[in-house]
Amino acid sequence: MKEKTRIAIIDDEATVCRRLKKHLESDGYEAETFLMGVPFLKRMQEEPFHLVFLDLGLPDIDGMEILSQVTAHYDGVEVIIITGHGSIDSAIEAIKKGAYHYVGKPFKLDEIRSLARGAEEKIRLRQENRRLKEALEAADFGEELIGTGAPMRELFSMMKKVAPVDCNVLLQGESGTGKELVARSIHRLSPRKKRPFVSFNCGGFTEELICNELFGHEKGAFTGATLTKIGLLESAAGGTVFLDEIGEMPLSMQVRLLRVIQEKSILRVGGTKPIHLDIRIVAASNRDIKAACLEGNFREDLFYRLNVVALTLPRLAERKEDIPLLVSSFIKKYSHPFGKTAVRISPQAMDILMHYDFPGNVRSCVNQLFPFV
Repeated sequence: MKEKTRIAIIDDEATVCRRLKKHLESDGYEAETFLMGVPFLKRMQEEPFHLVFLDLGLPDIDGMEILSQVTAHYDGVEVIIITGHGSIDSAIEAIKKGAYHYVGKPFKLDEIRSLARGAEEKIRLRQENRRLKEALEAADFGEELIGTGAPMRELFSMMKKVAPVDCNVLLQGESGTGKELVARSIHRLSPRKKRPFVSFNCGGFTEELICNELFGHEKGAFTGATLTKIGLLESAAGGTVFLDEIGEMPLSMQVRLLRVIQEKSILRVGGTKPIHLDIRIVAASNRDIKAACLEGNFREDLFYRLNVVALTLPRLAERKEDIPLLVSSFIKKYSHPFGKTAVRISPQAMDILMHYDFPGNVRSCVNQLFPFV
């Protein structure tokens, strides 16, 4: 649920405070009133406000001093000056000290509403830009692998720890959670980053096709093999191989893959001489591989060889706090090819997205947004 914007109203006229509070709360804001400045500053220390309506002429402390303290100690708080004691000089001084806007009494409620919405939008954009900067610059995990909530911070932390360690990794998570993006990021952050990254989906192929694609073949190995073919495993020498949907790999192929890991060599189809192979394997599945072992559908010895480090990717429904950030990033990315620079999503549409379960996770989110752009 979206956090309500908290507004403080500081004015020595009780009628003004009551009027503004009633009007702002009817617009969905959470408002508190203060007749003097010192009680406001104490309350601000307990639980900072997002937006402050401030009268410059207070009985206990100068309004300009309050403005200076707020802008100096509370990053991202917007202040709107409302006073009947102001002048153009005090307005300029207030803006120089960081006030968002200045309005004199008597004021119209529609004017207050417009100022509140403008300040709220400025706060939202600043927060969004900060989150996006943190996600893209601090993490360096790719433009689509975005998140600042606890589940993604934990995942990023584990990725940073495992990337430099030359061990196999097993990624588990639902379809659309970004398993290949995680695999690519681990490769990019590893000592193998200058060597190839090769990906292969093990699902939906025959045993013969998987064998031929992964291991390659020698010339004359079978009818039609007129040339020697280098397999994907061999082509990734020194780099990283991403095996998606590893749980779909036939048991006979699991035996061959286990041998590659144990012996650090491969044998092409029709070949007789083992070829030394130095690769790192990042495997992924949307199934519970350990459960598949118990059911006899996956080799336990291969599972332990792959499961040196296991990372579980959270569902998008488990990190809904990241949805606004993802939406903003995707809209910016997909607007550019269409020559659009100011595509925005309405609060109503964002609310719908925040309450949607996204059974296809991040991929589903992208698919929902693309037609909109």
